Amino acid sequence: MNRNQLVLLLSLLVGISLIGFFFFGPEKEVDYSTEIKPILNKHCITCHGGVKKNGGFSILFEEEAFALNESGLPAIVPGSPNSSELIKRLTHSDPELRMPYQRAKLSEEEIDLLKTWIRQGAKWGKHWAYKPVQKPAVPSQIQSAGIGSTNSGNAISPIVHFIREKLEAKGLKPSPEEQPLRLLRRVALDLTGLPPSESLVSDFSSGKISYNQAVDQLLESNSYGEKWATWWLDLARYADTKGYERDVSRTMWPYRDWVIRAFNADKPFDEFTIEQLAGDLLPNPTQDQLTATAFHRNTMNNDEGGTEDEEFRVAAVLDRVNTTYEVWQSTTMACVQCHSHTYDPIRHEEFYQSAAFFNNTRDEDTHDEEPRLRFYEPEQQGQVDAVITWAKENEGDKTAKARADFLKFYEPKYAAHLATDFNRSELIDTKWLGLWSGGSAVYKNIDTQGSDQLLLDYWTGLDGTEMTIRKDDAAGEILASFVMNKTQGEIVRQIPFKPVTGKVNLYFEAKNSSAKPQQNTSSIVWFAFVPSLKGKEKKGFEQAEKTWEELLKFKGTRLPILIENPSYMARKTNVFERGNWMVLGEEVKPKTPDELGGWKEEWPNNRLGFAYWLTSPENPLTARTLVNRVWDQLFGRGIVRTLEDMGSQSDPPSHPELLDYLAWKTMNDYDWSMKSLIREIVTSTTYKQSSVLSAEVFEKDPENQWYSRGPRFRLSAEQVRDQALAVSGLISDKMYGPGVKPHQPEGIWQTVYNGESWNESEGEDKYRRGIYTFLKRTSPYPSFITFDAASREVCLSKRLVTNTPLQALVTLNDPVYLEAAKSLGKNTWEKAGKNPEKSISAAYQQLILSPISEGKKKTLLALFASAKAEFTKDPAALEEFYPGAKPEEAAMAVVANALMNLDEFLTKP
Repeated sequence: MNRNQLVLLLSLLVGISLIGFFFFGPEKEVDYSTEIKPILNKHCITCHGGVKKNGGFSILFEEEAFALNESGLPAIVPGSPNSSELIKRLTHSDPELRMPYQRAKLSEEEIDLLKTWIRQGAKWGKHWAYKPVQKPAVPSQIQSAGIGSTNSGNAISPIVHFIREKLEAKGLKPSPEEQPLRLLRRVALDLTGLPPSESLVSDFSSGKISYNQAVDQLLESNSYGEKWATWWLDLARYADTKGYERDVSRTMWPYRDWVIRAFNADKPFDEFTIEQLAGDLLPNPTQDQLTATAFHRNTMNNDEGGTEDEEFRVAAVLDRVNTTYEVWQSTTMACVQCHSHTYDPIRHEEFYQSAAFFNNTRDEDTHDEEPRLRFYEPEQQGQVDAVITWAKENEGDKTAKARADFLKFYEPKYAAHLATDFNRSELIDTKWLGLWSGGSAVYKNIDTQGSDQLLLDYWTGLDGTEMTIRKDDAAGEILASFVMNKTQGEIVRQIPFKPVTGKVNLYFEAKNSSAKPQQNTSSIVWFAFVPSLKGKEKKGFEQAEKTWEELLKFKGTRLPILIENPSYMARKTNVFERGNWMVLGEEVKPKTPDELGGWKEEWPNNRLGFAYWLTSPENPLTARTLVNRVWDQLFGRGIVRTLEDMGSQSDPPSHPELLDYLAWKTMNDYDWSMKSLIREIVTSTTYKQSSVLSAEVFEKDPENQWYSRGPRFRLSAEQVRDQALAVSGLISDKMYGPGVKPHQPEGIWQTVYNGESWNESEGEDKYRRGIYTFLKRTSPYPSFITFDAASREVCLSKRLVTNTPLQALVTLNDPVYLEAAKSLGKNTWEKAGKNPEKSISAAYQQLILSPISEGKKKTLLALFASAKAEFTKDPAALEEFYPGAKPEEAAMAVVANALMNLDEFLTKP
């Protein structure tokens, strides 16, 4: 080739390159998170990931993916697909060598994508959800919707902007705005769980208030907190019983009331989080902050005799880890209990590093569920204040605070089940220490804190038991000696104790010549070391001592809460080999997963620091998770459909920019205000769209994934009942307090061992909102379970929505709904001047907030006539159905019952 030909060839090649670059541009860089990771997860990771590392090759962590495997070669050679064993094995002609082994070959498109990725340098990347939330770009003409925004002019909200972008890309258009009163009913049900009040309907219909003003009124109503607290209680696995076999009652309702008050006060979500996870660790925690920690005392507690308390304490700790990551991080952390996460870069030991944050709490799966926060009545609180004032004056602030804390939650103390070295003694029902005459038991490594007094909680049916507590063993120094006489139930007694320093073994022994063989001389529940009250020589001591003794007899409301172990009781945390709590691996310290990052050295290395980490702007998941859950509550599906999982196996977000916009705004502009977030969503034109579904829209967007129409789905279990009570005028607005027991069929509560029964509430308690209904885990309220409510054994991110014949049987026959129908029918019958047509029209308008169609009216008038004829002909049936009513009144009740079973009534419009 001569020089001219060479120049011509080079010129031609350059020209072709320039033309190619002009038409096709630079090669698009392959994104690991969205394009490569899904391929690896689908085809490779089950054999080369968290559970298995066949051939020494894993693609779960970056350093493992590029490391040498068992063959001595790297499977991925950045920049060289042809040198990469991964590509060779994916394209091998021998079925015994080709991967995935004994499974379908990857498509050519998938292989080409992997080749391109490797050729471009095999750049690793974070999953989209693990990247810190960044403020997305929003066009300048888009208004910043929020409190006070009016959606005026041509400006549209960022929500609408992001939704419309996707609608246009999918060939869809937004639906027109919903009819005003139907929209009012929708937003009232979403914000308060109840239909709008007559006054709100009147003010809105007359133009006295705008839609946005109606939203503000609903957000400020007490019903708002009750509705949204129900959502949160599913996540918190709140119930009124302990769970497991005996499933006995427990006092948890103060926590439920705290949640309602927190929502109504619009407590910022970061504070809401911190107080629930670590309120006890805040400086000088308030009663409310201690109450909030009951979030993690909603874990089940096993009361069955013969169980190992430590096993179920550990089960509670593991549940707290899993629940925390599901609720705040949309992360399936339970996968990591037995092995490294199969799909996400979270290591096995990182589960137990997270568990170390929760492993140092005082609760021990004991029968009494201590520690429990005491709720003193005002008079009792005055007594507490008097004792603490005395203690400050005579003992100093530090000792007085310890005494005040003990009166709040009776900690620290040692539970009876910690006893060892039993001799003629036993753990009664594995709960309480029972010593026979001449019997003994030992408590090891007890720190008495140098106290001169022992507090002993016990009961006994015998007089004259001589109890001795010695140091170390039967020949040890006597530290306490006292006589036990018959008690009237369980008591807490102050016993002089010889001060000792450091950790010691305490040898308990009992003698009583009147005790029968193998008869327990007493039942010991716990003991604690609280110094005797000082200032004996001063005036007023006797009254202070008497008040202190009275306070130790407290039997009022006590709520299980979280309290951290003092340093001398601190627990160690170990990795459980294969998740088995009995096979301990290496010891670990509290630490958050590396992949989620963002830990600051100034945070305390305990639950409080963990809560700070969760709510820090650097945490990639908390704000996204909150926004996604709130969006799901309002639209029936999340922006990420898998609410419990934003990991690499989750559904991708339908509108990622929208998710990040709302997450960013919630943290930065709204300061974690949930009401502000909800308001922005429900005042957007996306939310206000009509829910009417056309055939064309159904074909392109059957599940409303792109939000081409308004949200329409069946009401929750509690809302179904609450709405029936509300429209009938029966509902009670009474708030807070112990759970109530409205009507349920006989024989539902047939639980073993606990002897409890369902005693139906009286008066207005029968008509209180569903959030106050007593919830027994093994036997939940039947109509709620029928409508897919949770039994609350575990955290539930999203309820299933089913449609079964049993649901219709409930709303047609349950006495609650029949009573509501009778009340509704009677009210509309009398208001309409006992005119069937007017009464039916008025009832429908009241329920649906729309005029009734002629066809429906005709059908319901026929039902009225038929029912009236039946009741006229059969007075006995009338008396059985509606005692004391006239045939037309009973017939109107039948019509009202039918109206309350319409799909329009049971579904959000």
